[in-house]
Amino acid sequence: MRKGKRVLRFILLTVYLIFALFPLIWILLTSIKSPMEVYAFPVKYIPSHLTFQNYQRLFNYAHFGRYFKNSLLVAGISSSVSTILASVAGYALARFKNKWILPTVLFLFFAQMIPAYLIMIPQYVMFSKFNLIDKLSGVILVYSGIGSAFSTIMARGFIARIPVELEEAAMIDGCTRLCSLFKITFPLVLPGLSAVFSFSFVNSWNEIFVASLFLNSDNKMTVPVALYSFISKAGVNWGFLSAGLVVALLPTIVIFAFAQRYIVEGLTRGAMKY
Repeated sequence: MRKGKRVLRFILLTVYLIFALFPLIWILLTSIKSPMEVYAFPVKYIPSHLTFQNYQRLFNYAHFGRYFKNSLLVAGISSSVSTILASVAGYALARFKNKWILPTVLFLFFAQMIPAYLIMIPQYVMFSKFNLIDKLSGVILVYSGIGSAFSTIMARGFIARIPVELEEAAMIDGCTRLCSLFKITFPLVLPGLSAVFSFSFVNSWNEIFVASLFLNSDNKMTVPVALYSFISKAGVNWGFLSAGLVVALLPTIVIFAFAQRYIVEGLTRGAMKY
């Protein structure tokens, strides 16, 4: 009976994996097809001749390397700032006890329910007065603020799992609270902070609404905005677009490939009741 359940579970997971990976495999195969094979009828699932002309056009004529660099800069800085702010704020919410802690946590939860586009108009007006429109620094500020609330909630859960007695023991030995924070708590909660950084990076990398609103120049575009610009009224070059999607997926795949152990460990540690 138990063996039958294992076989059934294996079959279900295999079917799910096929459905989950099929779009990615289809995009990859489309990116290495020639234009004739992309629009061939009946559909050719496997290309007869591999070609990388879509990738060559992507970097030589579409300047995709510039967009990739912009996204990497914006996502990297904003997620780093968001993680630093979240770790400090999460520590305060996890360690200090007063009547404002619970309302603050609830406020952070409710802040996640507000659609981002509702605050874009006043934010755009404010940023235009500070000359931050069409600048990557403006988008970095927006992403850092948007990601801080959810990151703080995650960081609070991770830090609360670390026994406070460890810090107290360090302070008895002469260590200050700041010293115990950087030498005891943060090293122990590093897997959790890795999970916070990873989720913040992916959200910033994939975001398109704010970037398309705040960035107007072609040389300031991020990857999602550039990919959207490849779609025109005249039609869609699916091979060209698929090549861009494959390149856009690489950073998130690399992050989760190298940080998956820390992400799983961090999410497990952060699974707690508030």
